[in-house]
Amino acid sequence: MDTEPDRDRPIIGVIDSGIGGLSVVLEICKRLPNHSIRYIGDSSWCPYGNKSPEQIQQRTATATEKLISMGAECIVIACNSATIHAIEYLRAHFPLPFVGMEPAIKPACKQTKNGIVGVFATEASIAGEKFHRLIYDHAGGVNVITRPCPKYVELVEAGILNGPEVEDAINEYAAPMLEAGVDTIVLGCTHYPFLLPSMKAILGNSIQLIDTGAAVAEQVARVIGKSEPQPAARDIFAFSTADAEKFRKLWHLLAPNLPAQCAAIKL
Repeated sequence: MDTEPDRDRPIIGVIDSGIGGLSVVLEICKRLPNHSIRYIGDSSWCPYGNKSPEQIQQRTATATEKLISMGAECIVIACNSATIHAIEYLRAHFPLPFVGMEPAIKPACKQTKNGIVGVFATEASIAGEKFHRLIYDHAGGVNVITRPCPKYVELVEAGILNGPEVEDAINEYAAPMLEAGVDTIVLGCTHYPFLLPSMKAILGNSIQLIDTGAAVAEQVARVIGKSEPQPAARDIFAFSTADAEKFRKLWHLLAPNLPAQCAAIKL
């Protein structure tokens, strides 16, 4: 597979623990439809949500080196856990710009009508200092209820987006939030947007569900700050540290209109 850098093609690198970052790639491609993408899904270490900060830093640093060798001029850390535990480390060790993810606490606290907000997230995100700082900075007077949701990542990585297993997981994680009266729920992991249709069907229209993918795409556009290349310029290469064929099928399931060349990669 030829992935040698083409300096006439603006290349955006994307790192996630698995396939979840594809939800961000979809938003980036809407905003920057002609930029090329190099995506690394560290599926052999998925999820990052139960890994130590040191492990996440090491894995994302190695992935960053790979993406730089492919010509990436900006790297998106399309994973809330990796952003919380590794993005400052990456910015200190690599010269190119990084765009990270963070749970949409600020917009949720602005949009809630009754002052009760729920956050679906990973264990690592909820435990991180950056997350607690978001609460401190933006949630004054708002009751924020957090809930780690490991089953969501497992379901998406298995390509299960609806049905009894998904319904059971949503009901399990949402129950204490609904009992507390939340009117707004933040999706604090890039895997979770792929379950949005099922969430909406179960939770109904009275609950606002907030994702940050579009906001990240806008930030990427600001960071790159270049005119769009010609349409023929875009290509997408997606790499998995686990089973490349399984990753290809999952990519096609989740983004059938966004073709990518998929291959295995070692980190």
